[in-house]
Amino acid sequence: MGRPPTRPARLKNGFYIEVKSQGSSSILIRRDTKEQMLIAAEDYARTKLVKIKGEMCDDKWIAI
Repeated sequence: MGRPPTRPARLKNGFYIEVKSQGSSSILIRRDTKEQMLIAAEDYARTKLVKIKGEMCDDKWIAI
């Protein structure tokens, strides 16, 4: 075991959605293109709560 990391984790560039099941924590799902992200959001929205986060580019959120 070593020392825990001190800097926060970095997210890859891409489009993100936040998926949450009822009564549990949320996870972020990344897709390469906006179209793929919208298709994934539709699929997950059938059974889970979905929130579109936006695009991550060089550690900055870009609104869609």
